[in-house]
Amino acid sequence: MSVLERLFSIPPVRKAIWRLWYPFLTRRLRGQEVLFLNYAFETDPPAGLRLDADDEPNRACIQLYHHVATQVGLRGKDVLEVSCGHGGGASWITRTLRPASYTGLDLNPAGIAFCRQRHRVPCLAFKQGDAQRLPFADHSLDAVINVEASHCYPDFPGFLAEVARVLKPGGHFLYADFRFSDQITEWEAAISSAPLTIVQTRDIRDEVLRGMDCNAARSEALICRRLPKFLHSLGRDFAGLPGARVHEALKAGEMSYRSWCFQKI
Repeated sequence: MSVLERLFSIPPVRKAIWRLWYPFLTRRLRGQEVLFLNYAFETDPPAGLRLDADDEPNRACIQLYHHVATQVGLRGKDVLEVSCGHGGGASWITRTLRPASYTGLDLNPAGIAFCRQRHRVPCLAFKQGDAQRLPFADHSLDAVINVEASHCYPDFPGFLAEVARVLKPGGHFLYADFRFSDQITEWEAAISSAPLTIVQTRDIRDEVLRGMDCNAARSEALICRRLPKFLHSLGRDFAGLPGARVHEALKAGEMSYRSWCFQKI
């Protein structure tokens, strides 16, 4: 295990690193209109999701949100997205799936400032806050969405407990993320112990790999243009580029990427 990997295994250190990394990315990428910080999703054959022209450049990332968010109907619901990043998914869901309200929450204050400026959509709001201490009342939300973020959290079981707390009875948790092979047992144990019922789950490794490949050229150009050279390797890993650690681990089966729909009974 490398020194960096050992550091990331310590929860307070991991959270501190992410506190620095995401504001740095926001400062570097906001001028490039980078609206998504997640990997991507593509079926074989392509599903042909209908998108507006302005959304088309982000097709592969939107398709991951579409896969996660359409597991239940969100029309007329009060929805929270935890760790909304730069708000691209929040904007797309609000515009197309028509929730009554949608709140994007993120720990990164620079990201929230960007979201508020960039995504001015009716029924959509953004709030700075911690996934481990959700600033919402008990039983106040119909759905919670979390896309590719929980691997950053120092207390994943605590996050699941917070999700269950804020959901109304009958509400849904729509979730997707990845773990490396040595983390999967702990991940599965936390999910099994959560106060939520699994409605469905799916291994989406192949779809995510195809999505990564769809975005590869654009991501490589962005890294070379916007990140200092000493961060190119980290940037390629973060972006899931072919040859980088995350992409190759997923390809080799050393990493699992899955989606879930849970319900609070």
